[in-house]
Amino acid sequence: MTALPRTLVTLAITLALAIALAACSKAPDDKAKNGQAARKRAVPVLLDTVRHGEVPVVLRATGTVEASATVAIKAQVAGIVQEIDFQEGDEVKAGAPLFTLDKRPFAAALHQAQGVLARDRAELDNARREEARYSAAARKGYVSGEQAEQAATRAATLTATVQADEAAVENARLRLEFCTITAPISGRTGEVQTAVGNLVKENADTPLVTIRLTRPIEVAFAVPGRHLADIVSSRQAGSLRVTIDDPAFPLLAGSLSFLDNTIDPATSTLRLKARFANDDNSLWPGQTVAVAILLTTRPAAILVPTRAINMGQKGPRVFVVSDEGVASERAIVTGQPFGEMTVVESGLSAGERVVGEGQLQVTDGARVEERNGSAGRERTKP
Repeated sequence: MTALPRTLVTLAITLALAIALAACSKAPDDKAKNGQAARKRAVPVLLDTVRHGEVPVVLRATGTVEASATVAIKAQVAGIVQEIDFQEGDEVKAGAPLFTLDKRPFAAALHQAQGVLARDRAELDNARREEARYSAAARKGYVSGEQAEQAATRAATLTATVQADEAAVENARLRLEFCTITAPISGRTGEVQTAVGNLVKENADTPLVTIRLTRPIEVAFAVPGRHLADIVSSRQAGSLRVTIDDPAFPLLAGSLSFLDNTIDPATSTLRLKARFANDDNSLWPGQTVAVAILLTTRPAAILVPTRAINMGQKGPRVFVVSDEGVASERAIVTGQPFGEMTVVESGLSAGERVVGEGQLQVTDGARVEERNGSAGRERTKP
């Protein structure tokens, strides 16, 4: 009976030793597997570095292109259209003929006025001679003083008549000139509203054609009124520059040509106009374009790639990565965009690293590693 318990004890001790030896042999393998699991738990991301940079301070607005001058051409006399001396849509120079009206009635009126003037001038010459004779005769007592006064009055009356005739001749000549309608400004013509043979009225409601000056051209836009002081100071310093910043057009630069004398109380905006040379006619009246006003330049702004910014319910945030590769969420205050970067007003410092790609898988306090395998290594240097 004693031999059996001793055998069981021996077997138990042997089994315990075997289990202990097996556990010791597996310990290094388990540690290796645990290390690999820890590395797998690190979120693969791309990192960006916050940096200093020179950033232009820009106001952006949406503007409407306007002709720098617009003239509605109307007839100053009534007449039949005999000629149209341009094609609608053409560019014309100041003084170029546009329309020619039938001149015959106006030429006849001019000749009539000239005839009346010639007659009255002859009568005036005769009256002046009579005035001289009567005046001399009155001094000698040959005629009464009353007769001399009558002669002088007739000469004065005819003098006034001749002056009126001269004005009538000038008016008739001017109306004859109005039969040739010329361009008062250089510019591009619009649609013609009449045709040869039509009778046009004097100063009709509908213009014959409209000319718009497009070289140079202007862009009207509005900015918040709170920027008035910055605009005025930059303009006085000579650093104010306006550009067309629109992908549909080449980059065009102009100058501020108009600053309204009041801020609209309904919208709290200030109306501005900028003038552009527009030599290539890339801008056209009625277009809507993006306008950028360069006020000044910030020499050392904090810049972070825009892709690193997450917009949450509490505003913009980024994941800042420590030297140990641990990501922590941080709230920031953003400023204006600058290309692929965004200005950070507060919340970040130059040299800090942030998660640029892969934020959706990152949580506050999570361990991250660069996608090339090095935990916390930055992807690019500033």
